[in-house]
Amino acid sequence: MSFVDSANITLFGKGDTLHQQVLASFPLCDLTEEDLSQNPQFCKLLVSLAQHVDSTGLTLPLKTELDKAEQKLQSHRRNWLRSQGLFLALKEMIQEHCVRKHYSTVPPDQNMFYETMEKCLLVVQCVRMLDPSSTTDKEQPNILGLEPQQVLQLMPSEKNVQRMQRGLPKELEKHLKKKCLSLLCYCHPEWENDSENLKCTKLSHLAGQVDKDKKRTESLKESVLEKTVLLQRQTRLYLSELIKCIKLLQTLILDHRLKIQTDLDKKKLDYFEGKCDLVVQKIKSELVDIQLDTYTPDAISAHRKMRENLESELKSCQEEKQHVEFKLASFELLGKEFQALAEEYSKLRQQIEMKNWALKEFTQYKNK
Repeated sequence: MSFVDSANITLFGKGDTLHQQVLASFPLCDLTEEDLSQNPQFCKLLVSLAQHVDSTGLTLPLKTELDKAEQKLQSHRRNWLRSQGLFLALKEMIQEHCVRKHYSTVPPDQNMFYETMEKCLLVVQCVRMLDPSSTTDKEQPNILGLEPQQVLQLMPSEKNVQRMQRGLPKELEKHLKKKCLSLLCYCHPEWENDSENLKCTKLSHLAGQVDKDKKRTESLKESVLEKTVLLQRQTRLYLSELIKCIKLLQTLILDHRLKIQTDLDKKKLDYFEGKCDLVVQKIKSELVDIQLDTYTPDAISAHRKMRENLESELKSCQEEKQHVEFKLASFELLGKEFQALAEEYSKLRQQIEMKNWALKEFTQYKNK
């Protein structure tokens, strides 16, 4: 390490605090301690730059010029705000006077005072609009072809203007005092019922209190900004660690999922086999219960008797079948001539039965 590097590190500190001090010197940079530790040369560069630039990245001479320009701008801004505030206060006084005229009778001198002030404000405003500034084009034609001198001729009489100027400080002070007391009551509603003298006494401390609140607000803003930067860094660190954990979890799942899945499938198979056996046993038990409810001892004995009768009838039918089959076999031995005689005999039997049925019907009809 060179002498310059040693001096820079000595300037910023030693050990683990170097990275924190570099990050504090460049809060707007999206860096982490891991980035600085992985790039030591870049860290040395930032240490060297911290001696020549501020936390926003501006060089020291440019920062000095920027501060002077800021002071000059603040001075012009204060002057403009002073004149603008006075102008708005005068317009509010005129508006309040117009409202009072509609609800109450106003003395003639007071009415003349506000009319003169309103005309003066309008003339001055028009002259300001007609008078080109140093930033505008002086050759640009005036509005409606008017010149500032022509508008100044519309000013009220000098006597009325002087009278208005003499009474203006008192009226303006009264108006501003009223607004200040309203502001005081807005900031502290509990002081609204106090006397006017007490309010004026408390009003002298209002500026200091507002300034204190403003400084406290700015301090809170800076604290919030610092906490926001810290939160962003911690969020990035948390996300990086979370990504690492997710990758590790994915690796564990891919490595052990098959083994775990096999064991799980085996346990599920054993479970379903046991459940199937249980269902089969339950079905058998239900069948036995149904049989017990259906076949009582009396029904079983009756079924046995019916079975015996059916078996005896079946036996007799089988014997009769054998006897008939024997006769048929003997008839088949006689040949085709006997078959023709059997058919003729069958026809004669049918005719005899038909005539017997007709005779029976005829006899029944005759008896009736």
